[in-house]
Amino acid sequence: MVFGTSLLSTAYFPPIEYFAVMANSERVEIESGEMYQKQSYRTRCHINGANGLLVLTVPVLRSAAKGDEQGSHKLPIADLRIDWSKPWLLQHKRALEAAYMSSPFFEYYMDDIYGILDSGEETLLALNTRLTLKIAELVGVETPVTLSDGNYLIPQSRELELAGISDFRECIHPKKGSRILEDLKLEKPYWQVFTNKQGFVPNLTILDLLFNEGPNSISFLELESK
Repeated sequence: MVFGTSLLSTAYFPPIEYFAVMANSERVEIESGEMYQKQSYRTRCHINGANGLLVLTVPVLRSAAKGDEQGSHKLPIADLRIDWSKPWLLQHKRALEAAYMSSPFFEYYMDDIYGILDSGEETLLALNTRLTLKIAELVGVETPVTLSDGNYLIPQSRELELAGISDFRECIHPKKGSRILEDLKLEKPYWQVFTNKQGFVPNLTILDLLFNEGPNSISFLELESK
């Protein structure tokens, strides 16, 4: 293993580098005690469609209390509720089908994914956690994954260092270019639906790898010497 305990933020259909960290850790904790951060993988994922990169975003309510939408987005991530008044789920399904219907394994896995999406989870953390655990199972990642105890640990703190925790909460971010896949020597291209048109697009949502590589996905995530 490269990492002992790894700390990750919650994420909606996380990028491939997120699952590479999971696959090469002894155990993983998903942060449950932080405040919500906008414009991150917590509410969005990247897929590649016929016209290029597409961002899918889950809308969230500004208040943790039902009936009160006049608050702010500065809310505990555990309390952040999904805005089901918007037709985001239908939009996401249509986008996924347009991008991956012709991929080798889309029809094989779509029922598992759609079953969770259709369950109507009230909070973002609950939805993300269920999706992440199910995808880890489908991909073949066997690392134990749990939610953190709600005690927020400050990035680069002495407490993190003493606990031997590798903190990936901030470096895995759509606006920050991390070197995780490069450092792990896992920058391996695989066949994608639009490869012939656009070339290989790295570090998309884990769904891109799963739908295109199926049971072989784990070989793109684990180190050979693991």
